[in-house]
Amino acid sequence: MLFPYTYVPHKMERMQTFIDFIFYEVWCKAPTSGTFRLELFDGNAELKEVMTSFFYGHTQGGDFFYSHVQRIYEHFSSLTPAQIAQFKQWYQSNNDIEKVCANDPSISLVRYADIAVLHKELSEQLEVFFKGLYDRVDIAALKKEIGAIDDHYQTFMGVNKSGKCPFCGITDMQGIYHSTREAYDHYLPKGIYPFNSINFHNLVPACHTCNSSYKTSKDPAFTPKDPAGVTHRRKVFYPYSGTLYTIDITINLKNSDIERLKPDDVELQFGPIAIAEEIATWKDVYGIEERYRGKLLGGDGKAWLIEALDEWRWNDKTAGEEGKAPDEYLRDVGRHAQKSPYANANFLKNTFLQGCKAVGLFDPAPKIGGAP
Repeated sequence: MLFPYTYVPHKMERMQTFIDFIFYEVWCKAPTSGTFRLELFDGNAELKEVMTSFFYGHTQGGDFFYSHVQRIYEHFSSLTPAQIAQFKQWYQSNNDIEKVCANDPSISLVRYADIAVLHKELSEQLEVFFKGLYDRVDIAALKKEIGAIDDHYQTFMGVNKSGKCPFCGITDMQGIYHSTREAYDHYLPKGIYPFNSINFHNLVPACHTCNSSYKTSKDPAFTPKDPAGVTHRRKVFYPYSGTLYTIDITINLKNSDIERLKPDDVELQFGPIAIAEEIATWKDVYGIEERYRGKLLGGDGKAWLIEALDEWRWNDKTAGEEGKAPDEYLRDVGRHAQKSPYANANFLKNTFLQGCKAVGLFDPAPKIGGAP
């Protein structure tokens, strides 16, 4: 992730507080609370109003919510105190997204598959409920209490104004001047992890390419399976990190013939070493190297080079032109990259042109269209 988002509080966070109450005050107390009934929600007036509306309203979304809360309650009612304590630990861990991303050893991250080993039917009920929960936040009775997701997006983008997807840095994001919005990615996929599908620390707007073409259902918290079918926990960038960082990118070209450059001829190096594990996860999940090479080789890289060479061509003082010599032009590009790295992909443009310089493409008589 090239840069973190700023987390923006919003009343939609109430949905997570509703789920917190249901989990701790209803489900976890099921073994001693008797039959499932509306009085179990007396401790949260807003949630009780929602549940009452669902009970008497008989809408499709309301019936889904109410019936699954009840079914899961009935499964919890047979759990032992030790099992309840285990579920509490899992719930807390899965919702501490920042510690999950840091691979904190105190976190007991749990997946549906892990729960199924001990509680198969309960795992299935939890999966149906939490996977379907995000798609039902627009139920009328819930919207009255938590607001609308579109309003959250407008508020969020009013604060996060970069205009670019932070996961790739090369795709524009729809912002406050658009009537539509980008999708929210479940950073820890809702199809793999329970309890956090409506936690906005786990919900991050991402461009369509990052979300739907590359990340899809990949699990950033675990490495892909090795040849033996084993996966391992790994660090990943936390989308709302309060710690600023800069990813350094160097591009080395193994071939000075820009017309015949192939993907293997473009070497991408990333730093700093202090966040090497997070960078490796980011590259894997979002296909960063393939996408950056594609941008450089698919036309943008050559266009940037021709633009620089055209400036050199017009650097003819006797003709009264005001072009720039390569070093002067590269200084300008470097300054733009420092000031506005993601505008016009300046962070890639700068590093690519530096790579071009290193292989002699700004030496006298460079051989490319538009050369002096």
